[in-house]
Amino acid sequence: MTTAAINQIIDECKVRHKKAICFITGVPGAGKTLAGLNIANARHQFNEDEHAVFLSGNGPLVAVLQEALARDRAATHNVTKEQARRETKSFIQVIHKFRDEALSSLRPPIEKVAIFDEAQRAWDADALMKFMKRKKGVADFHQSEPEFFISIMDRHADWAVIVCLIGGGQEINTGEAGIAEWLHALREQYPDWEIHLSDRMTDSEYVGSSDIQRMLGDRAYRVVSSLHLGVSLRSFRSERLADFVKALLDEDVAAARELYAALYLNYPIVLTRDLARAKAWVRSKVRGTERAGVLASSKAKRLRSVGIWVNVQRDPVAWFLNDPANADASCFLEVPATEFEVQGLEIDYGLLAWDADLRYCDGGFDYFDCRGARWMHVNKEQGQRYQKNAYRVLLTRARQGLVIFVPEGDMDDETRRPEYYDGTYEYLKSLGLREI
Repeated sequence: MTTAAINQIIDECKVRHKKAICFITGVPGAGKTLAGLNIANARHQFNEDEHAVFLSGNGPLVAVLQEALARDRAATHNVTKEQARRETKSFIQVIHKFRDEALSSLRPPIEKVAIFDEAQRAWDADALMKFMKRKKGVADFHQSEPEFFISIMDRHADWAVIVCLIGGGQEINTGEAGIAEWLHALREQYPDWEIHLSDRMTDSEYVGSSDIQRMLGDRAYRVVSSLHLGVSLRSFRSERLADFVKALLDEDVAAARELYAALYLNYPIVLTRDLARAKAWVRSKVRGTERAGVLASSKAKRLRSVGIWVNVQRDPVAWFLNDPANADASCFLEVPATEFEVQGLEIDYGLLAWDADLRYCDGGFDYFDCRGARWMHVNKEQGQRYQKNAYRVLLTRARQGLVIFVPEGDMDDETRRPEYYDGTYEYLKSLGLREI
């Protein structure tokens, strides 16, 4: 229904020579990204002159999607893989490429329909001004990303459509504009743009304590109920997994124990201090085309001592898509992926190597960053929040099961003292996690 509603709005804009912006909301796992891809692909297939494009700031996600679709198209259509790659890259792009091309020319983009994934994460004016000055040598840039993106599509003389995919209940990081900046730009700069809102856009999880009417002023807007994706596509077990991980990281032992007991039969999570045993467990679970992989925090620098190098150069496409016999593939269980590579993507079975960057000690989690010969305490709340969220991402990347490996440590290594790891292992055991 959501795709049909967007297609109807696009068709009306073409006929009436209008410009419109649509905001799609959805519960976690409802398939907002999939809906955006379907819209981009459908419009591209329907009429290549429209040049619909799906834009995301998640580089690994874009690269994996481009290559996965290209391989599928080459296998099912009479085209070479290179032809298929050119086609997929034309309608799936990293958002920064789109922005940079618009900076180099004042001409309208070839795209008439632009779909922005995670639109609430677009940068505010201050963050974009600093980036432009530092990376692009552009001084005195005073637009926010939402304002700049709308201005790019507004270059079209006849019609254009922007689709914003909005994730609810997500923490907005420093420099991210949220929904308010999109609505502010529409109110102040683009009175001729028609606005179509999901009927959930008034909910606090999307706009916080703000009020839609106040943010839009006297601007007219249309509420379309079908622009909300209300049903999660995730399995029941993955919904339970998210709750379990939250309880684990929030140190809610009672809730975590209860959720683990309910989860285990359908979603096994096990614990070990033996890396070889962890790898054997993962390999025993994988069937057919299922994928497994080693996961680790980007700050897990002392895992190097057990052969897990988080600083190694890795190719997300090879990791997620290459044949299991390929040494760069996730299934080879040699190259780890960090939160940066796996955000927004999944594997079937995960091996999470838990280092001393996030350690349980003195009754709670504490946060550290390894610099040379010692671990430095992370004092800033923002840094602590980032590290906890990194583990949240890693703990929820496997669809079917997870083994957590916590090293033993080494009394002769000041960066790997056993007490840096023992507390974490005992805490996880206290939640009921089964040892292998």
